[in-house]
Parts: sequence; structure tokens; C-alpha cells
Amino acid sequence: MSDDLFSQNYFEIFGIPVSYTVDLNQLSETNRELQKQFHPDRFAAEGDDTTRLAMQKTSLINQAYDALKDNIARGQYLLKMKGIEMQGETDTSMDHSFLMEQMEFREAIAEVQSKNDPLDVLDSMAADTKNKLQQLEDQFANDYSNDNLQAARDTVRKMQFLIKAQKEISAISEQLEDELF
Repeated sequence: MSDDLFSQNYFEIFGIPVSYTVDLNQLSETNRELQKQFHPDRFAAEGDDTTRLAMQKTSLINQAYDALKDNIARGQYLLKMKGIEMQGETDTSMDHSFLMEQMEFREAIAEVQSKNDPLDVLDSMAADTKNKLQQLEDQFANDYSNDNLQAARDTVRKMQFLIKAQKEISAISEQLEDELF
């Protein structure tokens, strides 16, 4: 079993172009093939060292798959490949107007239960958030392909805010639906 898998980036492991746009069906299919190819049980008869190496490869494949299938993780990985590290929650640098917009949006989410038809309001918020997220994903792809890496990094941070808002909207929607039905 060759060790060259460890010297490849995530895109190379899956045999796909380095790009923000990924065919998720192809990614999933290749993942299944790689999992079969490197499953540790296939190498059990070859000894502990070979089995351990297969486990390490399977772990790397899982890590690569998780990063590439998720839009934010993929964006962060692309930036990391270019030497741009994301500091996560400790990174507070952000466009002030975007932060103000997010604060107002969070307040609207918190107040949604007092509305006449909160589920309709939440549906509208979810659609708006989805559209904004798509715009940011397009912006990231454009900035990244043009080597405008700082703007791409800022866009990933904005995407993180919108994903969190989507999760909040979804959780409140589920809660309200449970209460109503």
C-alpha cells in the first residue's frame, strides 16, 4: 500500500480540480470508492503496520471528504492552501455594516414568536438568508479565482454568520411546529 496519499491535497485525493465549485455527487461516489479501496479490513491479513496505515488513510479520506462536502470548510481549506488561516471565533475583524445587519437580523429572529404568523415570517427569513448565502458563495468563488484572498476570507466569515442564522431559524421553526401540531 503506497503512502503517496499523505502527500496529496484534499482535491488530489478525490481526483477533482482545485475549485470552490465541487460536484457533490461525484465527491460522494469517489468517497465510497476510496473507502472500499482503503478499508482496514482489506489489509488485516497483512499485519498490524499495514492495517494501521490503512486506518490512517481512511481517516485522511474522511477528513478530506468532510472538508470538501461543506461549503464553508471547503472555502477555509482553499484559503489555507494559499496560506490564509482562519482564526475562527477569536477573529473579530468584520465589516461593520454587515455586523450591524446581522445584529438586527438576530433581533428579528428573537422577536419572531410575537408575530401574527411566525412560521411565514421564518420562511421568509430562511429564503432571504439562503439567497444571501448563495450570493456570498458566488462572491467567494469569484474572489478566490481572482486571488483576492483577503476578500475571500472576509466572505467566508460572512458565510459563517449566515449558516448560524439558518440553523437558528430552522431550530425556531421546528420548535414552533412542534408547539402547533
